[in-house]
Amino acid sequence: MVTVSPGGTATTTLTVRNDSDIVEAYTLEVVGDCAAWSTVEPARVSLYPGTSETVTLTFAPPRSHEVKAGETPLAVRVLPAEHPESVVVPEGTVTVEPFHELRTELEPRRRRGWLGARFRTAVQNQGNTPVDVAFTGRQAGEELRLGFTPGQKRLEPGESAEIRLKVRAAKLIWFGEPVTWPFEVEAAEAETAAEAKAEGKEPVRPETTRPEPVRPEPVPGEFLQLPVLPKWLLIVLAALLALLIAWFALVRPAVKSTAKQAATEAAQEEAARGEQQQGSTTPGGADNPGGSQGQGTGPDAGTPGGNGGSGTGPGTGTGPGGTGAGGTQQSSATIDVETESGAEKEGTYKVPAGKVFGITDIVVANFQGDEGVLTISFGERKITTIALETFRNQDYHWVTPIQIPENATVTAAVTCAKPGTPATGTQASGCHQVINVSGVLSDLAR
Repeated sequence: MVTVSPGGTATTTLTVRNDSDIVEAYTLEVVGDCAAWSTVEPARVSLYPGTSETVTLTFAPPRSHEVKAGETPLAVRVLPAEHPESVVVPEGTVTVEPFHELRTELEPRRRRGWLGARFRTAVQNQGNTPVDVAFTGRQAGEELRLGFTPGQKRLEPGESAEIRLKVRAAKLIWFGEPVTWPFEVEAAEAETAAEAKAEGKEPVRPETTRPEPVRPEPVPGEFLQLPVLPKWLLIVLAALLALLIAWFALVRPAVKSTAKQAATEAAQEEAARGEQQQGSTTPGGADNPGGSQGQGTGPDAGTPGGNGGSGTGPGTGTGPGGTGAGGTQQSSATIDVETESGAEKEGTYKVPAGKVFGITDIVVANFQGDEGVLTISFGERKITTIALETFRNQDYHWVTPIQIPENATVTAAVTCAKPGTPATGTQASGCHQVINVSGVLSDLAR
């Protein structure tokens, strides 16, 4: 019996004797499980009858998990050249000593998270005997808790296993910078010869010669703990708070002041327009049927309801009951335009012959919510072009009337892009716009 350590060498001898009556040459060869790492020197001997020679057997098993620890059968085949039928195979055993070697890896080495992260621990038994591997983790402080699943694993020679590692911080970081927590992972042999006997297994070698448990170098890892509220979010919240304070302290009062001023100006314009319309009333008109403060000449001068007179006073009258200077009266006209989708159509109002229409107000109604373009023209003059989808009701007013001569037209041109949906809830088949034009209709001066 020969004992050899993996990665080392051991030798023994074998004596070959020629008991035949002729000179014989013998070829020696190691066979069996240990043949790959065994040699014979010399491998061929020639012997005279009755003589013998000793050869050397050398054993050099590699330090690998492929060469199992324990007894390995040994056989040497001795083959005579002249009488091959007389071959002999002496046998023995070679005891390979056990060795323990563990390889541990952590994947990935660094992870980030708010409270915890998961890693993979890979371990391989590169020794030539089974081992029970226990996994432990260490950290300099008490900020982390490390848990392995499973916490212990039995590995055969050459076997690998992946163990799940869960790293969890003791508490959250709400504000501030990220913090890096380093830790170490260690996989070490947990089984002893006494434990092996308690489980009913025989240790490979006597307890006195069993190798010491292997403790490989710890594998380092890092957990980068992120704050729940990062620094940039605090900056954004501070900026929003500053904007909110600025709005209530500066912008909002200015907006309210501007709106109030605009409302005051609009009220003043409306009052001025009302005074102008009131001042244009003449004797005999609908607004002042009793007469005028001015003096007139002509057949019906100063007579209520008279026609054709001229007078002086605060203004000129209008109304169906009579005319003042120039025969003026309040008038309005409605232009109704209906057109199909994708088509263009115009609606017009023609100023009567002998009249001048002074326009002061326009009201446009897009009650269906159509989409398209509306262009309003006074004679040859284009007043405005508006997109239908931007309004439902729109009005325009002028303090100084826009004069439209006789036989000229007020034109509303509608290009229908898409009919809208009226209050009924059913989409219309075409566009429908209504334009009301109001002002003063006066006689043309001859």
